[in-house]
Amino acid sequence: MDYQVVVAGAGPTGLWLAGELRRAGITVAIVEPRTQRDPRSRALTVHPRTIETFASRGLHEPFLREGVPLPGGHFAVLDPRLDFRRLPSPFPYTLSLPQERTEELLEQEARDLGTEILRGHEVTGFAEHSDHVAVHTAGPHGSSTLRATYLVGCDGVRSTVRTAAGIDCPGTPSTVLGWLGDVVLDTPPAPGYSHFGPAGTLMAVPMPGGIHRVVGITPRDLTTSWPGDLTLEELRENVTAMAGTDFGMRDPVWLSRFGNATRLAAQYRKGRVFLAGDAAHQHFPAGGVGMNVGIHDAANLAWKLAATLNGWAPEALLDSYHAERHPVGADLTATSRAQVALMTAFTPEGLDLRGLLTRLITTLPDLNDHLAAAVSSLAVAYPATTPDAHPLTGTRAPDLTLADTSLFALLRADRHLLLDLTGSGRLTGYARPGLHVHTAAPYQPPADFTDVRAVLVRPDGHIAWASDAGHETTLTDSLTAALATTHRK
Repeated sequence: MDYQVVVAGAGPTGLWLAGELRRAGITVAIVEPRTQRDPRSRALTVHPRTIETFASRGLHEPFLREGVPLPGGHFAVLDPRLDFRRLPSPFPYTLSLPQERTEELLEQEARDLGTEILRGHEVTGFAEHSDHVAVHTAGPHGSSTLRATYLVGCDGVRSTVRTAAGIDCPGTPSTVLGWLGDVVLDTPPAPGYSHFGPAGTLMAVPMPGGIHRVVGITPRDLTTSWPGDLTLEELRENVTAMAGTDFGMRDPVWLSRFGNATRLAAQYRKGRVFLAGDAAHQHFPAGGVGMNVGIHDAANLAWKLAATLNGWAPEALLDSYHAERHPVGADLTATSRAQVALMTAFTPEGLDLRGLLTRLITTLPDLNDHLAAAVSSLAVAYPATTPDAHPLTGTRAPDLTLADTSLFALLRADRHLLLDLTGSGRLTGYARPGLHVHTAAPYQPPADFTDVRAVLVRPDGHIAWASDAGHETTLTDSLTAALATTHRK
């Protein structure tokens, strides 16, 4: 079988990638070893930027209906919760929603768009050629080979694609074992509950269906030795030691341990092969960011693959995937390590350090806002390619409320959006394959956009170019130069 893109892995990253590719008209198949979705939901948190990403395709409503909204997050389980309500987003909260349901929603959308999902099959290797990749698979009826222009490994921390590509993934081994239990709590704590002290770290998060996720670390978990599978009795003992109660714990759905091994792929691209999600970055699940960062990897890569395959992008576009997302992965792994250090700071010195950071977050609202924006991925900005670029270049575009629509409603997977804020309509002549022009009626701009007269927004919602030039020739010359780097003539 021939496809333009083969994706290894039907987790949230692979499913979002496939859906975006199909929206751009690209043929795609997902190869997934599991015959059905894993009911044990490792990821639970959907962050604001991810909700925005779904909203830019009109797919956010099911997540809003089913997820449990929480007004904040945490950084290293410090006492002051990060206040997401201060974030400049139409979705200033996180959603608690099991990964199984997120995958179900994304899989249905991908199937509806025409994605072929080969469950019960796994990628065993590949051979790269000058114009395609021969992807070797094994399934219920034996071995077969799929032909694709590109292969993307979204196949987790033990990625077969990464190994077969010979991509190094350096990092640090596990030294801490966290634990979690998805259980019924007859007398649950208030939403957002957390505890930290000499006895350990503890959080309890409400989930749909009357379940709570109880997660934590105790001093004896600072080990490289496997103590055996987690039991309900051990979970109850750990929670009671910290909270003074087990909250009426019963009926476990899932009990598990997890480590803090942290690794980052040296390359996100090697020839016709790409990595995204856990295949590219492994880390301790501090703040529930992992699934979200994987979805943002997919959002960045999908439009670049589609633009290249559809013929309107410059040759160098695919190289920008590693250039933009590898630094995000490096920041993710470094921040995860820092949070692990704070979450396991059970010594008197560690407690004093946590106390100092607690006072800083409490007394400095800007620090709260900085950490909240970082955790939620709203702060992710890609470097500008020219020194004279507008300050908005590379940042995430907000959902500008226009007179007749909104910015998110105008975004598409297969094209850039050129938003003409001059109201003149003179930029319509720039329309071309991969570019839609919208002339906005007068609107009330946010502070950052007060003087902006035109903005070019990528399919993933990041700003490729912006201008506040008052002189029309200056504005159009700048736009022409910008389009030369994003679109073929």
